[in-house]
Amino acid sequence: MKTRITELLGIEYPILQGGMAWVAEHRLAAAVSEAGGLGIIAAASAPAEVVRSEIRKARELTDRPIGVNLMLMNPNAPEVARVVLEEGVGVVTTGAGNPAKYMQDFKAAGVKVIPVVASVAMAKLMERSGADAVIAEGTESGGHIGSITTMCLVPQVADAVKIPVIAAGGIGDGRGFAASFMLGAEGVQLGTRFVVAKESIVHANYKEKVLKAKDIDSEVTGRSTGHPIRQIRNQMSKEYLRLEKEGASLEELEHLTLGSLRRAVIEGDAVNGTLMAGQIAGLIRKEQTCSEMIQEIMAQAGELLCKKAPDVERIG
Repeated sequence: MKTRITELLGIEYPILQGGMAWVAEHRLAAAVSEAGGLGIIAAASAPAEVVRSEIRKARELTDRPIGVNLMLMNPNAPEVARVVLEEGVGVVTTGAGNPAKYMQDFKAAGVKVIPVVASVAMAKLMERSGADAVIAEGTESGGHIGSITTMCLVPQVADAVKIPVIAAGGIGDGRGFAASFMLGAEGVQLGTRFVVAKESIVHANYKEKVLKAKDIDSEVTGRSTGHPIRQIRNQMSKEYLRLEKEGASLEELEHLTLGSLRRAVIEGDAVNGTLMAGQIAGLIRKEQTCSEMIQEIMAQAGELLCKKAPDVERIG
C-alpha cells in the first residue's frame, strides 16, 4: 500500500510502532521494520550511549528503516539528538515538547521529523517548524495522553495541515486502520498491540494483563499534576488516585511511581507497577509476531476499504 507516509519513510505498510519507554527497544523495533512497518526505539530517559547501542543492535537484525523516539523532556535529549545524527538515523518521532531547537540540524542531515501532537494548534505549529508529518494522538492511547479523542482529533488535524497525518490512540486492528484513513490519516501508529508481540521483551505478567483487559479496565492518573497517564487499573493506580483525591504533593506522587514502569515491564510487577496501555487493550486477545499482526491488520483493512469503495485496488 502506498501513501505519502510509506513514500516519506521508505516502508511497505503505513504502520508505525509507538515509542514506548522500556518496551520499544531494538528487538521489537527491528521486528516491526522487518515486517514492513516502521519500528521505533524509545530513547525515553536513557543515556545517549545506551540509545546508540540500541540503534546498532537493531541494525544487526534488519537493514530496513528504523526510527528513534526523542522525549524532549529528557535532560539527555541534546546528546540523544547528536547520537541520532551520528548514527544516520533517518526518522525521529518526538514527544513531550517542541523539537524546534533540533529541527535545523535534523533537516540538514535529511532526518524526517514527526512530532506527536494532541491538538490542532500544536499540529500547525509543528508544520510551520518544518515537521515532515505529525502523529495525531487521541486520549484513548496508553501512557501520556491529551484530552481529545482520536475520532475528533484526526480529521481536524488533517483539515488544518498540508503535511501527512498519522493517527494514533485506540487503533488495534484493521477496522481502526480503515477508520483512521476515512478520517484523513495516511498512516497509523500502534502501541498497545505491539506490547504483546512475541518479539516484545515485556514480562508475561504485563502481557497477560493486557490480553485479559476489558473495555473499562484502564484509568487515568496524574490529571492533578498536568501530566495524565493512561494505564490498566491495579493496586498502584488505585493508591495514586486516592492520594490525588486527598491532595497529596507532587513529591509524594512521584515517589509512589518511581521506577514503576520498569517494575512492570522488566520484573513483571502487575500489582505495584505501571501497566501503561490504551483503551484498545480490551480488543487485544492474542500474542502474535509483529509480522502476523501487520499482515492481519492490512488484510482486514483492505477488505473494509475495498468494500466501501469497490473501485479501489485491494491493499496489503
